[in-house]
Amino acid sequence: MRIVWSLLLVLVLVPEGSRPVHRPVLGRIADVRATPVSLDRDPRVRRVGNLVWLGGIKLSSHDPAFGGFSSLSVAGNRFTLLSDGGNIVRFTLRPDWTLQDASFGDLPGGPGTGWTKRSRDSESMSVDPRTGDIWVGFENYNALWRYAPGFTRAKAHVRPPAMRKWGENSGPEAMTLLPGGGMATIDETDPWPHARGRGGIVFYGDPVLHPRSGFRFNYLPPEGYNPSDMTVLPDGRWLILNRGFAWARFSNVLTVIDPAHVRPGATVRGHDIATLAAPLIHDNFEGVTTTQEKGATIIWLVSDDNQLPVQRSMLLKFRLDPVPPKRNRTK
Repeated sequence: MRIVWSLLLVLVLVPEGSRPVHRPVLGRIADVRATPVSLDRDPRVRRVGNLVWLGGIKLSSHDPAFGGFSSLSVAGNRFTLLSDGGNIVRFTLRPDWTLQDASFGDLPGGPGTGWTKRSRDSESMSVDPRTGDIWVGFENYNALWRYAPGFTRAKAHVRPPAMRKWGENSGPEAMTLLPGGGMATIDETDPWPHARGRGGIVFYGDPVLHPRSGFRFNYLPPEGYNPSDMTVLPDGRWLILNRGFAWARFSNVLTVIDPAHVRPGATVRGHDIATLAAPLIHDNFEGVTTTQEKGATIIWLVSDDNQLPVQRSMLLKFRLDPVPPKRNRTK
């Protein structure tokens, strides 16, 4: 009993930042390996829907905390991956798909105590191109946190009133900053009351400064799928990554939405541009972002292996190349 009381005193009296951490945290040695993967067993398969395959790698490490990646950002050839346990992995990706200058890190603050994975369930990330600040969405707390460039420190956070009744394990699963300011986020599984699809919010400006501004909308994902991440294409359209699980297999559908259709109370469906499912490469892809190379739009995907040996942490690269619509022949 004396031991129990001593432990309780430690929990109450010791400052939170000094308490032991009871969640998997990456070590100081950034041990990351990259192994090439293929889109299909047939190397001649180079296209899936409106996407052209450019390559991919499986990421692995001897560190037991490695994996669980739910979002990513890309700046040039520098990659930042964020896990759903608050772990940060950075590296430079060379043209030959080898890695350089890898480093490990941990979020400098977040909701809850930080002892458990639940309190660092960071499911979404978006970088402000103007300031370099990094926004992160935390699922279990329905909170949005803003960090200084490079995750050097936490700067601000908010639990927007509109998000407080979202399910504990459902949102903000998908989140992105919007061109010109503002933010959009979508709940993973729940609709707004008396609505269809998944509940979404567009915030006007910084949610910390204006947590009650903006409006609600409804996103209707493909049948059998839930949104797992989102980003903005160079032309301003929204790209939403949807995830499904059936017959012990994951699959993903990428959907494009015209933001002009996203209005207060509107229900938007979007246009599906690609499906990653067996026999093509497939897994629990949870993160999506876009870059540009020589005028082409590049789409990057990262998968969450749930730190299970039967899944993989993968980074995939595609070029957006819409298939021209078929024209009806006339006699």
